Amino acid sequence: MTVWVEQLADSIRPVLDLPIVRRTRRNHGLEHATIHLLSGRVKDLRMAGRSNESGFVLLGEAPTETVEACVQEALRRMRRGEHNLAVHPNCGTNLVTTGLMTSGAALVGLAGANRRDVLNRLPMLMILMIGALIFSQPLGLSLQKYITTDGDPADLEVIRITRSDMRTPFSSQPLTVHRVVTRSN
Repeated sequence: MTVWVEQLADSIRPVLDLPIVRRTRRNHGLEHATIHLLSGRVKDLRMAGRSNESGFVLLGEAPTETVEACVQEALRRMRRGEHNLAVHPNCGTNLVTTGLMTSGAALVGLAGANRRDVLNRLPMLMILMIGALIFSQPLGLSLQKYITTDGDPADLEVIRITRSDMRTPFSSQPLTVHRVVTRSN
């Protein structure tokens, strides 16, 4: 499966190497590496992130000094060859892969079925969806490694890290947001 994803990445290399895509992939990798390191330093860390070409945001409570230290350490470690830090098991890539594969399995399992057939197909449908779930895990990690992140930060540098608090409609507690701004040539 990894070979297939690697071949797909090679075939779309011109797109992956577009400057805006390359910067986004590098920031996505640095975001994951930062969350890996934060999870070792912040007890009960609950954090999400979102990357773009100019950096990334981290949503969740963590001391700003700890975020700054983890971003810088992640960048150093990735430059020294720890490219595996760019892949994270809780990435949205994995969630989307799992959703698409299980939905596809359900569609295949229900193809041509009328209302009466649905209950009779339920055991087969469950087996197909469990199989999709099992295969989606390594596929999502491979998609991250070769397509949605880049474990080599190259000339990526951190310009600034800012903290802000947002009010959300479903909580009385503010949501902490750290914005990490990067630059790359």
